[in-house]
Amino acid sequence: MSAQVWIAVAVVAVILAVIAIVVVRRPTRGVEKFNDSSIAGSNRTPISADEAAPSGFLVPEPANELIVPEFSASTAEDRLRAAPASEDLDFGFEIPDSAVGRMHRLRARLSRSNNAIGKGLLGLLSRDNLDEETWEEIEETLLTADLGVGPTMELLEQLRSAVRVEGNTDQDRLTQLLREGLLALVDPTLDRSLVTKIDGRPAVVLVVGVNGTGKTTTTGKLARLLIAEGQTVLLGAADTFRAAAAEQLQTWGDRVGAPVVRSSQGADPAAVAFDAVATAIAAELDTAVIDTAGRLHTKTGLMDELGKVQRVIEKQSPVDEILLVLDATTGQNGLVQARVFAEVVNVTGVVLTKLDGTARGGIVIAVQRELGVPVKLVGLGEGPDDLALFDPVEFVEAIING
Repeated sequence: MSAQVWIAVAVVAVILAVIAIVVVRRPTRGVEKFNDSSIAGSNRTPISADEAAPSGFLVPEPANELIVPEFSASTAEDRLRAAPASEDLDFGFEIPDSAVGRMHRLRARLSRSNNAIGKGLLGLLSRDNLDEETWEEIEETLLTADLGVGPTMELLEQLRSAVRVEGNTDQDRLTQLLREGLLALVDPTLDRSLVTKIDGRPAVVLVVGVNGTGKTTTTGKLARLLIAEGQTVLLGAADTFRAAAAEQLQTWGDRVGAPVVRSSQGADPAAVAFDAVATAIAAELDTAVIDTAGRLHTKTGLMDELGKVQRVIEKQSPVDEILLVLDATTGQNGLVQARVFAEVVNVTGVVLTKLDGTARGGIVIAVQRELGVPVKLVGLGEGPDDLALFDPVEFVEAIING
């Protein structure tokens, strides 16, 4: 073969190599929002913080091995509606239960655990002689339910005043008085809605809490709830301390077609959170939900790191929701945790898990008073769709009537 032919072959090889490098290094086209060719969780493509972040933003030290799955074509429900009825469809992910009316459907679980409060109070109030000893028993019942001292005194005063004015009252009137008093304490006027896409950018939700409250599970369930409302959701696995956290969150994402931004264990959680938000922005998604590492509220270093995660995210986007996950069974101890977290980050709402497993439903009222923010979500079971938007009326009815 002549020298000219070898040169020509070499030139062609170089051109093909350059083209291949350009194609490989070109970032995934998240800005096209979704790619019909794959379901989330497959064909994951490495992407660095520099590639994910829009120009002009401060980029923290990149995560070690950031993985972002390609985005699904749309929600499963949209695809089912668009497909011919005769198709045998299997998209490999689930359609979550509707978010609408979830708490009503789960009310029986709540009433089973909290029924002792309502029945106990009504039993005491319906006594023929409401003497001082009986009022002390009513006070003890309310305090045992973790209502807190302040709210307990308020409700007691309302009930005593009504009984003094009206005299002996029947069971129906007592039930009405108790319902009105509890509902006023729960405060149905509070805004319990979750922030969604704002001014064309994704809403950013940061999930925080201590170890053992079910934080990562709650993050996954929250993604399901948002997807059930027709939102597009990205999950950020910024809990890089617990070995199984990223895998656990990946499993939740894969089940409903939500992409997950994750890294290796020990990576900088602030970098992972930054990358997740940047990717959601580039992909024009509705919401980015960031799971953070569980931390003891007494550990100053870990709490400071949580503040750092928020500050780094805010280099490119506001953090719209900071949801504090509390275990309802911890009672008043949960208020101590809540107080410390609120000093580090701007908590906007509370998620109470295991509310179906405790007779201390008064913690809803106590934590709202402590933080000055509403309980927005409650966990009422172990199932994937057992996270519900908190409904004050349903809550009070479950306590009183079961």
